Amino acid sequence: MSETRQCMKLRLTDEKPSIFGSKIGGVGYLPHEMDVPTNKQGNQLRLLAQINCAEVELDNFPKQGLLQFWILNDSMAGLGIDDFSDQQGFRILYHPFVDETVTELELTFKVFGNPFDDESVFPVKGEFAVEMVMAEESEDDYTDEDSLMSGHKIGGFPLITRYDPRSPHDSRDFLLLQLDSDFSGDMGEDGSFTFREKIMWGDAGVGHFFIDREALKLLDFSDVLYYWDNT
Repeated sequence: MSETRQCMKLRLTDEKPSIFGSKIGGVGYLPHEMDVPTNKQGNQLRLLAQINCAEVELDNFPKQGLLQFWILNDSMAGLGIDDFSDQQGFRILYHPFVDETVTELELTFKVFGNPFDDESVFPVKGEFAVEMVMAEESEDDYTDEDSLMSGHKIGGFPLITRYDPRSPHDSRDFLLLQLDSDFSGDMGEDGSFTFREKIMWGDAGVGHFFIDREALKLLDFSDVLYYWDNT
């Protein structure tokens, strides 16, 4: 009998997201006393995603607060080549309580330029609010023609395009976040074609964050595996 898993499917919208809400890209919430996370060289990371945990109806997931995914906007999108768990090029932050006296203007002033801002390689091309819906996936859902494992989600089965960085005995089997490449094209009445990217990992790849279920239950985000690959 095939295994089934629950997940939260994430759908990006063009609505202006709140600094306290679920969002992809943009300015991330930080308490008054906290600065934007940096790598060892002092270069600021950029907000990849922010999840309002109260919207996630999954076992062992935090019931309140904000869970954030920050990555460096360099050519590797913060990927640690030697260690996919080294939180230098990426950072997982969990804010159990949100101070609603924080303002977007205050957060904007915390963001400083870094050497990678002009490279245009950051996977998120804008700022998007997120809508979530509960779903259930089965291992049998996958076919080469149409994968239900694709898309943006928390939980469920990951869409592995080329290589799974986890060993067979890796306990980090919970999909903390999957962000798929998200793009579309429209043909105008005059025959012109408009191509729009919302998220693009390299050549239409997929980004993953994995965590041990017990660590998630304990709200311990110190050992998260981050990896992205091309299709």
